[in-house]
Formats: sequence, structure tokens, C-alpha cells
Amino acid sequence: MSSSASSTSFRGSLPGDPPGGRRAVAVWSIGVSVYFVAVIFRTSLGVAGLDAVDRFHINASALSTFSILQLLVYAGMQIPVGLLVDRLGTRKVLTLGAVLFTAGQLGFALSPSYGTALAARALLGCGDAMTFISVLRLGSRWFPARRGPLVGQLAGLAGVAGNLVSTMVLAQLLQGIGWTAAFGGSALAGVVVLVLVVLFLKDHPEGHEPEPLPHQGAAYVRRQIAAAWREPGTRLGMWVHFTTQFPAMVFLLLWGLPFLVEAQGLSRGSAGELLTLVVVSNLAIGLVYGQIVQRHHAARTPLAIGTVTATAVAWAATLAYPGDHAPMWLLIVLCTVLGACGPASMIGFDFARPANLPERQGTASGIVNIGGFTASMTTLFAVGVLLDATGGNYRVAFSVIFMLQAVGLSQVLRLRKRAVRRERERLVASRVEAVHVPA
Repeated sequence: MSSSASSTSFRGSLPGDPPGGRRAVAVWSIGVSVYFVAVIFRTSLGVAGLDAVDRFHINASALSTFSILQLLVYAGMQIPVGLLVDRLGTRKVLTLGAVLFTAGQLGFALSPSYGTALAARALLGCGDAMTFISVLRLGSRWFPARRGPLVGQLAGLAGVAGNLVSTMVLAQLLQGIGWTAAFGGSALAGVVVLVLVVLFLKDHPEGHEPEPLPHQGAAYVRRQIAAAWREPGTRLGMWVHFTTQFPAMVFLLLWGLPFLVEAQGLSRGSAGELLTLVVVSNLAIGLVYGQIVQRHHAARTPLAIGTVTATAVAWAATLAYPGDHAPMWLLIVLCTVLGACGPASMIGFDFARPANLPERQGTASGIVNIGGFTASMTTLFAVGVLLDATGGNYRVAFSVIFMLQAVGLSQVLRLRKRAVRRERERLVASRVEAVHVPA
């Protein structure tokens, strides 16, 4: 699609577009705050991995099981959550999600054994799964369509801010007040956002109610999923998300701190600073990517492929560097590049959004979101197994990143032209329809 055509499609207002404005920002911010807290809880294990090994007396494979189970539940819930959001609305789903992830975080704080801690992380993953898709739908109901890319990136940045709280605040609390107090105290944030949702959040502005969906049971579910999956833009979005998100997710969620401390010989303080650099880079690059995609829609694919290439090069240089440790400058480059992974993964939703009707947005977003978390779950498991099998050889363990990138990139290249052609057809059809709408 030409940049001019794409710009027209995103800058023009559509009939029935929500007005946006200050009230939209206020309501949307409540939903974003729920996602912010969910990400704090999701990534809290990333700064507590070594503490968890000591607390539960486990090895690398058992440690990775925490995150794998959490992401397995998260990924498995994406399509059901998308269907729930399309049918029940944002407020009800976010309320349930906040209850579940708060209970999971509190349970993790109080867990006396590895088994109960696993159950708590699964509960946390279930609640976490209900947040991001709900926030995306909330944005589409309160803001004009042309603001979609920027609103989506800003929502993603809220998650990055949550990650920053984990790496900077929770890490310090763990060292200062211990496991139970740090995790238990953080659960209070879940209670706060739950109250905000119940008292103040609304699904949509007055006069912009979606068409009611008749209850049709399994037939409705099959039709929603099939219709979203048939769109090349949905499938392309899923593979973009798959290929771009997981290198940073795996690094921040679990294996970054052990890699930097055990393989690179850094102190926990220095390693924590590099994890913070990933998050800060994510914040900065997310703002840039959001503005670029909003103004030049044709930049979506080059940005995604460029991010994958840069990530692969940075990891290859770090892992292949001669000697026992990579120099600090190279680790800084790696962490800066990893910061682009989150913003690039958001581009996946920018492929799915214009490809699907409003009543399928939640379902389509769920399909896209499965991509990155499936890749992350696979990599977390593979790294843990390879570390145990090789006696802690991180160079071998992290080589799995390149395999998954190759798989995802091949699918992106296969689907990109088909998705753009279909998007152009929908744009032309919408213009024709607008011309024939009576004044």
C-alpha cells in the first residue's frame, strides 16, 4: 500500500468514530493502570529468579517452569478473552482480571512450596491475560480510528513502565524487606486498580454503543474465530508479534538477570541497570514507532523486519564475542536494541486492526497476542533445558532465539503482500460505501 493511501485511511474520520477528548483519556487511563499493574506482577519474577532458586531449592528447568506456566495460561486465554471482551465489554473483563492477578500475586508471596507457587503464577497469568486486549478494545471504543496506532503504542508503554517498576522498585524491595513483604505489599496495587475499574470505568461514550451480539453459543465462537483468522492481516499481525516480542520478553521475564550475572560476570546491581536500560529504550522507541506508523502506515513491515534483523545481529555479536565475557559497550548495545522489540510487536495489532470489523477486534487482538507469548514460552523452556543439559552454557542456550526468528520472519515475508492487498481492497470498498451513504 502506498504511504499516501494509507495515510488517508488513518487520518480521515470514519462515520460513527468516537470523539476522543479529555474524558476518553481519563477513562482509558483507568484501563491502562490495570495493565500497568498486571505487567508489574508478570515481570516480578524477572528480578527474583535467583531468589526463587534459593527459596524453593530448584534448578534452571524448574525455574523456567514458573514463567512457562504463566505464559502458557496467558497464551491459552487470549482467544477466549477476546471473545469475552467482544461480548461482555471491557469493564467486566478487567474487573475479573484484576481480581485474579491480585490473588495470584498475593498467593505467590505466601507460597510455602514450589507447587503452590506454580499455582499462584498460573492464577496470575490468567488475570494478566484479561488486561491488554481489554485495553486495546477500550481505546478503539473511546478514540477515533486514526489514533489507533499511537493509542496502542501508548498502552504498550504503560506496560513498559510496569516493567520499569519491577526492575527498579521491586528489586530493591526484595533486597530490603524480603520475599513475602515485597510480593505481598505489591499486591495492594491490584486492589487499588480494581476499585478504580468498579467505580469509574465505562465501556464506551454515550451514543457509541456497539451493536448487541445475539447469544449463539459455539456457532458464534467458531464464526468469530474463523472470520478473524481468514483475514491475512490477522495472521500477519500474529507472526509479526511472534517474531519481534520474544527476545526482550525472555530477557526481562526470566533469563536476563542470570545471563548477565552468571555468564557475563556482572554484579546484580550492574545487571539490574542493564535491565532498566532495556525498559527505558523501550519507552523511547515506542514513542517514535507510534508516531511513524500513525503518519506512514506503509512503514509497518520495514520497522518490524528491521527490528528483527537488528536484534539478531546484536545477539549474534554478544554470543560470538571471543573470551568469557562480552565488553560492557556491547551489552549496552544489546539491551538498547532489545528495547525495540516491544514497540515492534505492537505493529502486529496495527495489521489486525484495519483488517477486522469492530465486533471482531477483541478476537483478532487475541489471535495476534498469542504469537509473541507462544514464542516467549517456547524460548523460556528451551533455554532452561539447554542450560541444564550443557552445564550452564548460555551461548548454546540462547542460540534458540535465531531459530524462532527464522521461522517467524519466513511467515511475515510470505503474508505481507497478501495482507496489504486485502487492506487496500477494504479501503476502496469503504470509500465507495461512504460515497453512497445519503447525507
